[in-house]
Amino acid sequence: MKQYLLAVHTDFAAAPPAEDVMQQMFADVEAFNQRLRESGAWVFAGGLTPPESTTVVRTQDGRAVLTDGPYAETKEQLGGFWVVRAPDLDAALEIAQRASVACQGPVEVRPFQDDADDAED
Repeated sequence: MKQYLLAVHTDFAAAPPAEDVMQQMFADVEAFNQRLRESGAWVFAGGLTPPESTTVVRTQDGRAVLTDGPYAETKEQLGGFWVVRAPDLDAALEIAQRASVACQGPVEVRPFQDDADDAED
């Protein structure tokens, strides 16, 4: 079974939702997470702190250089993610649809690179 990254994109510059809406989102995501665990699709998930807390590490002239802030200056940044197991992309997309409803935001789906699985496809 392949693994997929379900990436939640968030506009950190936008006003946060009202407290009751935020609490409902937390409850909906936790219920979604529980269903993933029960189905065996769960691998790992986590929310991320805002982009301002980012440190970018890059190689320059053979040395690591650290800079504060996000790598890309974009409106939306990665706000959280799930790693799930699914038999194929269609199944991963179905899971992502439920994830998008639960977190009330866009969810990007990307398969992990895996040479053994690619040979079977």
